[in-house]
Amino acid sequence: MESDVYDDLDRALVHALQLDGRAPFSRFAEVLGVSDQTVARRYTRLRTTGALRVLGLTDPAAVGEVVWLVRVRCLPDAALPVAEALARRADTSWVHVLSDGTEVAAATRVASGRDSDALLLRKLPQTPRVVGVSAHCVLHEYYGGEQNLVNKSDALTAEQIRRLRAPVVDRSKGPRGPVSAEDRKLLDVLARDGRAPLAELAAATGWSQSTVRRRLADLRADGTLYFDVVYTNRMFRQTVTTTIWLSVRPSELAATGQRLADHPEVAFACATTGTKNLMASVVCADVPALYTYLTTRIAELPSVRDMETSPILRRIKGPGPLLTPPSQVPWRAS
Repeated sequence: MESDVYDDLDRALVHALQLDGRAPFSRFAEVLGVSDQTVARRYTRLRTTGALRVLGLTDPAAVGEVVWLVRVRCLPDAALPVAEALARRADTSWVHVLSDGTEVAAATRVASGRDSDALLLRKLPQTPRVVGVSAHCVLHEYYGGEQNLVNKSDALTAEQIRRLRAPVVDRSKGPRGPVSAEDRKLLDVLARDGRAPLAELAAATGWSQSTVRRRLADLRADGTLYFDVVYTNRMFRQTVTTTIWLSVRPSELAATGQRLADHPEVAFACATTGTKNLMASVVCADVPALYTYLTTRIAELPSVRDMETSPILRRIKGPGPLLTPPSQVPWRAS
């Protein structure tokens, strides 16, 4: 089977991994109705061809961080070098070249209370051939993080989803515990490979495997750690990814953001600071499908006063703090 040809089992496995990124293959096999060996072979093929990665990521609020969306306007020949420089930073994710190739967009995470303008307001404007920078603080996320676009697919049945879904995080028990230096070592490994074996995690932290297992369970239970799947859009026949910025009446922002999050085309949606106060990443099958989406679902949102669309021309970096080699970068919208 060629690496660019995917079937229903591949898609079901992607969805299953999103529901519980560290579940054993035997559990997937039981629910999907195939053998353990079949699941293992499919996962290995998808991972080694760069079509799929499982990442262990942290909730920014849980680790005391704030997310900013940065838009950098460049001269035409500078966009790619600027994007690559941003992608090499450990505090960035989702670095894209947008529109006509003169704009770079990225998400960056900074510690709460820290002077966050070091990158946003000082360094970037001084970068040669950068002509403008704007930064927008993420105020509220309506869809994203552990909520993946694959969750809106029909890759799994409702019963399969029920059997595979990881326990729901209970955040009503109060504040989450601090993340220690040893936790950081654990999280660094998981950011590279969410399915890293217990032995590897134990070696990185100096803990026993039973301690690693227990700490993993604690970090997942309080919402600090979640698992995300990055996959090639070809697997779901998605070819056009676009960032849209909407200006919405403040009194309707929450309701509009939630309606947007419910759209099957929306992979990410959040409220931000700025005149365009609602941002989303939209994934469509092709350009006509994008046109239909904008002229129907978006047009039906009564509180939208203005809209800007920016097609993603090239993705340089995906979710998480680490830069993946170009040959191993799957495509999924944030």
